Amino acid sequence: MSLFSLTLEPLTQENLPLARAIRREDISEAFVDTADTIWELTRWGLEHHCQGRTFLVMAGERCIGMILLGEAIPWETDPPEMAAEPFYRLMGFVLDQRYRGQGMGGQALELAIERVYQEFGPRPIALGCHMDNHGAERFYLRHGFVKTPYREGDDFYYMKWLCP
Repeated sequence: MSLFSLTLEPLTQENLPLARAIRREDISEAFVDTADTIWELTRWGLEHHCQGRTFLVMAGERCIGMILLGEAIPWETDPPEMAAEPFYRLMGFVLDQRYRGQGMGGQALELAIERVYQEFGPRPIALGCHMDNHGAERFYLRHGFVKTPYREGDDFYYMKWLCP
């Protein structure tokens, strides 16, 4: 059981300034898109009725991160396994640098997966992780993702399968 009381709040135009204020100076845009890019992806998904959500990660009244978990629109570089069944794509997951290494990221990830599964149903999850983002790689491996040999540019694909 976690010691942190985190909640998820849908990202909106009104609370976008909270996402922009996330301290992430130590994370390159090559690793994680900016809040504005994630907002554009979120708007596109809403306009096209895609399944999934973009959340702000809240610790009380403080925004400590954001995460986009949504329907995987097919890309040419997707692993072949993704063509067999519908997937979610995890994008834009960033935690404020002041809150990393405390277990909050894992809790936020699990909360987001749980919420999207409740609302839209369970699916496997794919994500791209930059080849030089070793901290994120360790994080995703600890949380049940498997590194694949497939890449899109400098990002390796990681997959999280549904338990049988």
